[in-house]
Amino acid sequence: MTNKINWSICILILISSCKQADKNLTETNQKENTQLIKVRHANQAPIIDGISDDDAWTKSSWLPINELWLGENYTSQDFQGKYKLSWTKEALYMLVEIEDDVLLDQNKDPLIRWWADDCVEVFIDEDNSGGNHQYNHNAFAYHVALDGNVVDMASDESPKLYNDHVQSKKITDGTTTIWELKILLFDDSYKDEEKNNAVKLSSDKKIGFAIAYCDNDASIERENFIGSIPVQGDNKDRGWIDANIFGTLVLEK
Repeated sequence: MTNKINWSICILILISSCKQADKNLTETNQKENTQLIKVRHANQAPIIDGISDDDAWTKSSWLPINELWLGENYTSQDFQGKYKLSWTKEALYMLVEIEDDVLLDQNKDPLIRWWADDCVEVFIDEDNSGGNHQYNHNAFAYHVALDGNVVDMASDESPKLYNDHVQSKKITDGTTTIWELKILLFDDSYKDEEKNNAVKLSSDKKIGFAIAYCDNDASIERENFIGSIPVQGDNKDRGWIDANIFGTLVLEK
């Protein structure tokens, strides 16, 4: 009888340990609210015209794009970047100012080597859940090209245009380019080739987010990839796969 009781106790301890291990693993895999950014509501949506005179932008603060994810160290003459954010019920809005001495668009087909040209890349995780999104729509990595085309990987593991997700307009004056973007958000039920409805935004909502810039002056591959958030480890080019590295936006009135 004593041996049976001892075995029962051991089994209970083992089950309890396994449950705790599963709990710890789940907690480890959950995205942390890193780089928390509060985003003010726009009483009037910005006009997407590449001009930064909207009321929403006068009330927003600049944030830097200055974390080197790929490439050699760069000079301020070669690249500088910053951005602002705002939102309405309909969409997330961005104003991006890039100082870049050379704008390169060497691939006219938007689905060929889209990452190798100069472009703004916007990472969006609608519910801030984190996790893998390489070939699914748990999150999006929108490459916004100089010509306005928007590319991400589809669930069939091929590149696809998502031009109806992001509306953009850019104006270049000398080495300064102003990008203005309107970004619709979609949840992880999104299905390619089907009709999908954008999520309506509201106060206190949290969104996984990062922005980066692909800079290429004269090479086959991009020469630098500069992001808005620090990424730990040697492989910093993980945003197109791993939404856990994203920062966190908090929408507020």
